[in-house]
Amino acid sequence: MRLLLPVLLSLAVSFPAFSEVKTPESQAEISLSFVPLVKEAAPAVVNIFANRVVQQSESPFRGNPMFEDMFRGFGTTRPRVQNSLGSGVILSDDGIVVSNYHVVGMATEIRVVLTDRREFKAEVLLADQDSDLAILKINADTPLPHLNFRDSDSVEVGELALAIGNPFGIGQTVTSGIISGLARSGTATGNARGYYLQTDAAINPGNSGGALIDVQGQLIGVNTSILTRSGGSNGVGFAIPANLVARYVEQARAGNDRFTQAWAGIFGQAVDFSLAEGFGLSVPEGVVISSLHPVSPFAVAGLKPGDIVLSVDSQPVNTPAEMLFRMSVRPVGEDISVEFLSEGETKVAKVALIEAPDTPAREAILVTEGTLQGLGVANINPAVQSELKLPTAASEGVVVTQVGRALSRVGLRVGDVLSAINGQEIVSTSDVETAAKERSRRWQIDGLRGGQRFSYRFRL
Repeated sequence: MRLLLPVLLSLAVSFPAFSEVKTPESQAEISLSFVPLVKEAAPAVVNIFANRVVQQSESPFRGNPMFEDMFRGFGTTRPRVQNSLGSGVILSDDGIVVSNYHVVGMATEIRVVLTDRREFKAEVLLADQDSDLAILKINADTPLPHLNFRDSDSVEVGELALAIGNPFGIGQTVTSGIISGLARSGTATGNARGYYLQTDAAINPGNSGGALIDVQGQLIGVNTSILTRSGGSNGVGFAIPANLVARYVEQARAGNDRFTQAWAGIFGQAVDFSLAEGFGLSVPEGVVISSLHPVSPFAVAGLKPGDIVLSVDSQPVNTPAEMLFRMSVRPVGEDISVEFLSEGETKVAKVALIEAPDTPAREAILVTEGTLQGLGVANINPAVQSELKLPTAASEGVVVTQVGRALSRVGLRVGDVLSAINGQEIVSTSDVETAAKERSRRWQIDGLRGGQRFSYRFRL
């Protein structure tokens, strides 16, 4: 369970002494509770135990807040088995299970335990760290209990919701609350597709991957994180909407081992109050486009820098994460309807959902000897940009895709865009290959990281 920067709110509520007390008028009202709902839904929520092998440093500086980063990589490492505990939801009678990536990601062994104590080994069909989702498969001799999806776009603030999971490893637990917010983007994880339902149903460590259901027993979200100061629930929890989970299941069943997402090819920002004034808007709304890749489908559809995207498929978008979410829940190959403001005029365009083009050729290479041994590079194209999450402005050049141990100590990182090695301009991967053959005791690597220039000088 991810623990995040706190927001703590205390509210005291009192009720007038003269409030009317209503006597139950039927057996149904007397026995009104969540018991029937829980009995039906709980068997589809499972406990997940995952083991992964990690390399643990034996550096004498490990854990030292002053020297650990300075001497990162110092000393030897040894493998260690790391255990994680979380929850999951069965989504079909043939054993499709969803959980969080941070529960099962990179696991070497995954066990799924049902409420009836049956235990199964699970395999990962599809996992995506950005969205913190993983689709698993277990095999049983009989049909398994499962939850059905609800259209998460129909969920409204104030609806009753139940969170089911395995907090703190104490066993399956059910908590109730309401949907307290919609379209929470960037709040929970800050990743590119971060877009969440917010609930005040108590969610604690171990609830990750568990179900958030409505009063009909339908899945409306997968619990993923909390906002907390103490490590426990403060009534602000986040769930990945069911519509996005359904897309992951669809692609996993199609045989994809990674999530194929539509490529936007744009860089934008939310319109705040100051930007709204500048654009003459009465209220801040939409996402203003800062830059577009030359082959972006938005550019092809006629949008340009300075335009403000107001909605996608009639759903308002007020952050880049919301916009990307709306694209993610639609299959690649379809068109979306985009409403946008351009030069004071509201327009509508059809934008094609396409994968990031892997052209021009990336021509990836890996240096296998010499001072630059272990350095992997590729020519930048839209697919490489998408994979490494490079800014749209970095549409050409050579990017680092792998760093050997020696260059890692120097400071080079994956995602760095190279501009020169020992004064030789780097335009393509062949230039890196040529530079790597140089025999020199003094080295200088220049480049860009996040738009900022860097220069590393070192000698053998």
